Amino acid sequence: MTGSWHARMVQEAARPPDARPATPRTPTRKPTPRAPRRYQNRALAGVRRVIRKSLLATAVKLGVDVELHGSENVDGLEGAFVVVANHSSHLDTALIYAALPDHLTTNLAAGAAADHFFMSWRTALAPVLLFNAYPIDRPGRPHKGNHKGLSSALLKSGTPLLIFPEGTRSRTGAMATFTPGAGRLCVSRKVPCVPVALVGCSEAWPANNRLPRWPRRKVHVVVGRPLHPRPGEGVAAFTRRVEREVVDLHDATAERVGMRSLAVLAARRVRRR
Repeated sequence: MTGSWHARMVQEAARPPDARPATPRTPTRKPTPRAPRRYQNRALAGVRRVIRKSLLATAVKLGVDVELHGSENVDGLEGAFVVVANHSSHLDTALIYAALPDHLTTNLAAGAAADHFFMSWRTALAPVLLFNAYPIDRPGRPHKGNHKGLSSALLKSGTPLLIFPEGTRSRTGAMATFTPGAGRLCVSRKVPCVPVALVGCSEAWPANNRLPRWPRRKVHVVVGRPLHPRPGEGVAAFTRRVEREVVDLHDATAERVGMRSLAVLAARRVRRR
């Protein structure tokens, strides 16, 4: 027994360092990256405000006839939060910034697809200048850099976010199932979610049109009450609750003003296939 034990010890000592079994280490959690300071830069926020109030506001008014609802629901909101909405036209981001009070949009950062808007400075310039945009990595899409954890870092720094949980723009106006990213951020960071419903945008600016329809179409922006994750509520449950709220806000408004509900738009999409 002694000889056998001694032989094993000699063999172990003779192994090259790389061949020896590694000492198990307790996995360490990677720290959340720090958010770049530009997202809360006062000078840049001032530039964005001037551009949005002048050029962008004029462009939106020329393209659509906007009616806002529910802005009083966020009167007392402050600090970090996540705005979510259905997404069916190029107007959506601008409409949401127009609907929310100025003090909530000063540093509001809009999530934009890294594989589309952040492949070069030319494509990133407009969304960054107008909407304080930051890159979001979409699974399976080639993009530059690794932006994992940036959304969480921005919330940690007090920067509110705008995210479209469908992950892409609808081509028919029907709403896709929400992905869990925005819900996960709210649950993990314990911040409220502001649901927004955009009604009539796909009719005003269809996906295949280069410009909004003329004469101008009516669109409605409906801001709901902030939703807070409940104690013990998981990401999936909170995401579904937020999704249902957006659907309810959309369809209640659509019924009142004589527009198509999301269920009708979804049925049209199925018939076209």
